[in-house]
Amino acid sequence: MVDSARDTAEDLELLNRYWAAANYLTVAQIYLQDNPLLREPLRPGHIKPRLLGHWGTSPGISLIYAHLNRVIRRTGAHVLFVTGPGHGGPAVVANTYLEGTYSEVYPEVGQDLQGLRRLVRQFSTPGGISSHVGPATPGSIHEGGELGYSLMHATGAVMDNPELIAACVVGDGEAETGPLEASWKAPNFLNAARDGAVLPILHLNGYKISGPTVLGCRTDAEVAALLRAQGWEPVVVSGDDPGAVHRSMAAAMDGAYGRIRGIQAEAREQGVTGPARWPAIVLRTPKGWTGPREVDGQPVEGSFRSHQVPLPTVRENPRHLAQLESWLRSYRPEKLFDDDGRLVAELAALLPDAPLRMGALPASRGIGGGELPVPDAGPYAVDAMPRGQVKVHSTAPFGELLRDTYLQTADDPRFRLFCPDETNSNRLGAVFEATDRCLVVPEQAAGTLEHVSADGRVMEVLSEHLCQGWLEGYLLTGRYGLFASYEAFAMVSASMTIQHAKWLQHSRDLPWRAPVPSLNILLTSTCWRNDHNGFSHQGPGLIDSVLSLSGSVVRVYLPPDANSLLAVGEHVLKSKDYVNLVVIDKQEHPQYLSLEEARKHAAAGASVWDWAGNESDTPAADGHRPDVVLACAGDVPTQEALAAAWLIRRHVPELRLRVVNVIDAMALTPPDVHPHGLSQDAFEELFTSDVDVVMAWHGYARALHQLLHGRTRPERFHVRGYNEQGTTTTPFDMVVLNKVSRYHLVMEALRRTPRNLAGAEDLLGYCESMLRAHTTYIREHFEDMPEVKDWAWTDPAN
Repeated sequence: MVDSARDTAEDLELLNRYWAAANYLTVAQIYLQDNPLLREPLRPGHIKPRLLGHWGTSPGISLIYAHLNRVIRRTGAHVLFVTGPGHGGPAVVANTYLEGTYSEVYPEVGQDLQGLRRLVRQFSTPGGISSHVGPATPGSIHEGGELGYSLMHATGAVMDNPELIAACVVGDGEAETGPLEASWKAPNFLNAARDGAVLPILHLNGYKISGPTVLGCRTDAEVAALLRAQGWEPVVVSGDDPGAVHRSMAAAMDGAYGRIRGIQAEAREQGVTGPARWPAIVLRTPKGWTGPREVDGQPVEGSFRSHQVPLPTVRENPRHLAQLESWLRSYRPEKLFDDDGRLVAELAALLPDAPLRMGALPASRGIGGGELPVPDAGPYAVDAMPRGQVKVHSTAPFGELLRDTYLQTADDPRFRLFCPDETNSNRLGAVFEATDRCLVVPEQAAGTLEHVSADGRVMEVLSEHLCQGWLEGYLLTGRYGLFASYEAFAMVSASMTIQHAKWLQHSRDLPWRAPVPSLNILLTSTCWRNDHNGFSHQGPGLIDSVLSLSGSVVRVYLPPDANSLLAVGEHVLKSKDYVNLVVIDKQEHPQYLSLEEARKHAAAGASVWDWAGNESDTPAADGHRPDVVLACAGDVPTQEALAAAWLIRRHVPELRLRVVNVIDAMALTPPDVHPHGLSQDAFEELFTSDVDVVMAWHGYARALHQLLHGRTRPERFHVRGYNEQGTTTTPFDMVVLNKVSRYHLVMEALRRTPRNLAGAEDLLGYCESMLRAHTTYIREHFEDMPEVKDWAWTDPAN
């Protein structure tokens, strides 16, 4: 147990000097390109020509880092440092440099004068590092650019990680975001017996870029009441006198650590009987603390003017240059660094030993559990024969595979499903045969709950942000998982998906970061089948968002049936360093492929379904090509394309028809765009080089056209997809409204056929009449016509 009463005045003075060293290096990174320790008078040539960076939040971050080091040194705790304030990058870099981790990771930035020069020169300069905390920052699992996700990342990191404490700095500007507001619910989802702990440190410095923060304007009592209402037990540390703040902060840290270990010990000895009241720290210090108090007669320290660069014209303005030199020398760098540029010995002694440094923590580099033992998909496969006549809920067998994944990891937990109150709705409820929903509730509230317990590992909370953010924290510390969501509402967290993909893209270039399990997103309740839901539930936009990201990290799968989902699922669950987007509806759908066929189809990315077309009826020797290619991607578009093929083959049997199904959307791209892109020869083997292709596509048509850019004659692809037509209506009416129905596909295919064929005109008339009949029928009977509802694939020749 830590005892802050052991701290002498000398101990706290050493801590204060370390803090000064971190602040000095923070300012030096923002301003200097040379003369890093002011071994000569400061001149304009020592200053960067472009001053970029954020000072205001940095002193608070370094204060917290210093005090966490103190706790680690005394307790041996494993502490993950999560930095919420967006652009506190120079402070975190400064601290990881001082502890030695930065130089271990980047040997060219050594612990000497030359290394210090490199350190300051690289900050916010071309070819250097960004001003915010990112993948290149040792110790970080959190991108500091887009605000709001720090506390949920910290929470996900400690799940199934019992020895870890995630210390999360929450900025008071960040605290105004919706995702961060939701994140305070963490105590309801952390099981002290099996999870680690989150220690939030809400840093109130009062200001954003140009105005005050909401919580910064509230009293300590009001802020504490807000946190208590969410299940935390806050302690307030405030002031502007460094000595007093250091003593109060040391006591607060010691109290928080003691309370965390006490809660965990009781839960691990006696079990979890209700939600714990976890500690939190509210730190109220001036923005830009220890920086210039005034610049050009205007207040800076303690105001919004300290947010970024307090002295903006140092090169041009001699007064600013002199003020900067005075500011830097106020930290007394000659007392902090020795002649060789190293941190002096008495301050280096304050730092944790190598394995426990926050910059070097294995969890922060993605080193977590072992490989995920995903069960072989064989036992869950659906008997899909006769093709197209068996109907099942396509996601249900995958739910059984997830159930057994839970069972196989019960003794060494490293897998969780995250879903916003939709697990049963998405037909994944088999997981509740292996585990419960996680919610830590008081005993008196547990009476009517089903499949809910503190021991559960299905994370259901009605916030897409929390589900995905928790999962990201879980993945980035080396564990595996799946985020399942209604398709339209995955757009709520679309920006998080984009940011995560950017993180993975840059992490791949850092050999010291381990590959991390992929972010797997399963979208169900798709735009085509919402039945009782309406237009608000219909939107495939996440596909567009993901397709626009770097091909090195994104994958988009559109399995047409249950066995295809199993084939995709057993792959993506074990994969690393990707964002895998899997889109399939949860309702009953026809099944087409055996598991063996589905695995081959998934590996190929796209295949000709010979059984659905009629090319095999024409001898290859006659040189005939297809008259038209009918292609499809997605379960509902596949059903409509097959129904269209069936109609064409029955009514216009002389039309030579090829049917192609696409399961991996990225297969359509040229191979220089995406590693899954088919070679041009393979692409033309599927789609020919010049025959028109009618494509039934799950999402927006523009997304598919984007994929085809660079292919031979992409204008020959005539794409039918979702075009923002929707309402509460029948399943078939949705495809009619968006002109992706079998009848629309037939008419489009016949228009693109170069030959005049017997029966074509009659079939066109039939399709038009059926569309008219459909509209009349559903308004009278409130369901689809029997010709549609009861249709199933059979041999068109019979």
